[in-house]
Amino acid sequence: MATLRFPISFGACSQNCDISKSGMMVPSAPKKILFASRRSQQVGVWCRSCRPIASSASRSPIRRLHPSVGVKIGSKEELQKGFSYTFRTDSNGIVKVVVRSEYGKYVVRFEVTFLPQFGTEEGLVLNWTMFTSDSSLLLVPCSQASEGTVTAKVPFVQNSSGSFLAELVFDASKVPFYLSFLLNSAGSEIRSHRKTNFCVPVGLGSGQPMPLGVSVSDDGLTNFSLFSKNAEGVILCLYDGIKDEPALEIELDPYINCTGDIWHVSLENVEEYVSYGYRCKGPILWRKGDRFHMKHVLLDPYAKVIGNFFPDHGGKVSLSRCLASLAKESAFDWSGDTSPCLPMEKLVVYRLNVGLCTKDKSSGLSENAAGTFSGLIEKIEYFKTLGVNAVLLEPIFPFDEKKGPYFPFHFFSPMMSYGHGRDSASGTNSMKEMIKSMHARGMEVLLEVVFSHTSEGGDAASQMISFRGIDNSSYYIVDGDVRSGANNALNCNNPIVQRLILDSLHHWVVEYHVDGFCFVNSSSLVRSSNGNNLSRPPLLEAIAFDPILSKTKIIADCWSPIDMSSMEIQFPHWKKWAEMNSRFSVDVRNFLRGEALLSDLATRICGSGDLFSSRGPAYSFNYITKNFGLPLVDLVSFSSIDLASELSWNCGEEGPTGNSSVLQTRLKQIRNFLFILFVSLGVPVLNMGDECGYSNGGSPSYNDRRPFDWNSLRTGFGLQITQFVAYLSSLRNRRGDIFQRKDFLKVENICWNGSNQTEPNWGDSSCKFLSVMFKADVDGRASKLHRGDLFIGFNASDHPEVALLPEQSEGTVWLRLVDTALPFPGFFASYSDPNVHQVAGLSAYEIKSHSCSLFEAKRTELL
Repeated sequence: MATLRFPISFGACSQNCDISKSGMMVPSAPKKILFASRRSQQVGVWCRSCRPIASSASRSPIRRLHPSVGVKIGSKEELQKGFSYTFRTDSNGIVKVVVRSEYGKYVVRFEVTFLPQFGTEEGLVLNWTMFTSDSSLLLVPCSQASEGTVTAKVPFVQNSSGSFLAELVFDASKVPFYLSFLLNSAGSEIRSHRKTNFCVPVGLGSGQPMPLGVSVSDDGLTNFSLFSKNAEGVILCLYDGIKDEPALEIELDPYINCTGDIWHVSLENVEEYVSYGYRCKGPILWRKGDRFHMKHVLLDPYAKVIGNFFPDHGGKVSLSRCLASLAKESAFDWSGDTSPCLPMEKLVVYRLNVGLCTKDKSSGLSENAAGTFSGLIEKIEYFKTLGVNAVLLEPIFPFDEKKGPYFPFHFFSPMMSYGHGRDSASGTNSMKEMIKSMHARGMEVLLEVVFSHTSEGGDAASQMISFRGIDNSSYYIVDGDVRSGANNALNCNNPIVQRLILDSLHHWVVEYHVDGFCFVNSSSLVRSSNGNNLSRPPLLEAIAFDPILSKTKIIADCWSPIDMSSMEIQFPHWKKWAEMNSRFSVDVRNFLRGEALLSDLATRICGSGDLFSSRGPAYSFNYITKNFGLPLVDLVSFSSIDLASELSWNCGEEGPTGNSSVLQTRLKQIRNFLFILFVSLGVPVLNMGDECGYSNGGSPSYNDRRPFDWNSLRTGFGLQITQFVAYLSSLRNRRGDIFQRKDFLKVENICWNGSNQTEPNWGDSSCKFLSVMFKADVDGRASKLHRGDLFIGFNASDHPEVALLPEQSEGTVWLRLVDTALPFPGFFASYSDPNVHQVAGLSAYEIKSHSCSLFEAKRTELL
């Protein structure tokens, strides 16, 4: 057992009680104990023996402890067992204390050596008292008890080797508490070398600093560990689930229970408690960023299971309490689970919100399953029919429901409302079951994560849940302008915050088998605390080369939910990081509304080589719409001045209309958006609801989003678009030689044309037609059935364009697979369809206004 050497400091009692006078002062840190009765509002410096006890019936009376006191001349081997503490006295003596558990009792043995010879018959005496930070119970020495059968003075016995020995025995049911003592010889007090009382924990271990959070040590003790660099003191609060107030509070001693900046303690028995939190002592200094608020109980950042979250608006500071659960995570049977480990270029991603996806009654699910991870299990077959093989979940970390999922307050557990039991434990099991079920169907699960900021507000709305009250200036950036909003930007360059993030990511991969992460607001992770961009941000580099995380999909999304903007930066990637390609969305939107250069569209279709030249097209995650902003139907239906940033076009009339011409144009535009998304090199990301006409009524606000309406899948629009998405997914898979590539297409395999078969005028914004032929590589190992050339035409003008289909070898014809201007169901067809439209080489084909077409070359003998 490791030996700890420590001094303890104490202050004088403002009540001038007898115990205080006699030196039986309770140790504490800082040097004075500030106690404020919540009911009486009395404030003063008290020793715990004269701490006022609230008269409320909910408070228990003073609890009396009656230890058995005796002296045993134990062997040195016996004294070595248990928790061992060694002190140096002010007279250069040595005091060794061993605390051990024996047959339902706690035995505290004292051994004193190297003391000067005593000149009286009284010898050496132990003066002791006990204390705890329990808010409802007070422990006093037995000499103060009304029964008063045992004195607080215990004599030592000297053994043959000259050491002085004494022993106290306590019933195990009375722990935990701290034992404060000093030595007395001939009326002279012997204290620590710092002139303070000695202090040892009974029923408590000093604990271990690592791992952070709650863990079970090798000796079976429950270890609590919390980082706080700037707290002056930490109190562990344990709850029994019966009262709102803590059933037990344990004040951690800075000399016993603190290693560096980590506070820690271990307990043998926590079965009678259901949850816990921390109170941190320190100043509230707004200018320095310190937000310590001692009365508030804070959530452990490393808690794996948490309880209910509820606000407390009392006082000047907005507080929100959420306790960590002491319940053990139930074992989950992962047997048979294997991640699909899909190559990046093979992904087709569906982004969804867990709650909104199945919350509506139209989902046909029970009330327990609706809006949960269990609900997603019921919809796996639907995802498979769309052809997607990965789901990207909007943030599922616990969040403030008023602010939304992009403002989390915890990073190690799923949102309670996403569990079938609407609690943290069921959320954990439901999520694991969902991931295992998706893996069994060949689908990967990716998580959007937000590590740039939290839901805890700044000076004006200093909501305190966890980080801000534990150590604000360590966890948050308190200086500099980093576009952080209300001072809730996490200081990701702080090593402890980096460790927190890495530990969180490891937890989701190891415990939940998550396949990858999309880091929202990732541009902020590149910046230093003073706002400068770093060439090698330590957190991002650590993730890129982490032995666990580097094997997952790691995706950067530079969009910020704070100001709903996307910052374009040269993202450091080490050929590990993929990115959400916001330029793809911008350029495709501009082209289809007739306001983009042809070169912009061509660059996006070919994999955005301007952005991913050193990585390859598979690192470009392409999207048209996302969860913030207009959904696809609204993108072609609304374009007011207020929506200028959305780059939308209403196709002739604003909002809902009965004009058939406008409706026809809108339908073509929706098809065009989806078509370009799936025929572009890179990973297509489809947003929830875009396949069935999901609408926010023209509002880009995230808060205006409605639950997914499953009835819309049965409408004519829903049927044709979902079938079209499934068709495009199949086309990508079948023609993976062109659309699913790790590297870029060769220049000689791409042939571009503008209007009238001329060379495209890349820099002329008035040009709105572009065609391209992708020449298939000749590969003897692949079936010629899948290796025909492809010809694609894109017409964003309001008049038809005639395209001349390139000449092919004899016996080869062009098959029209897609024409977004044709009526359903004829606007897309399979090459194996006997009625597929055939066109010979050098034939002219009219591509209607606001439409796209795709042709595939096939040998006639293979048809």
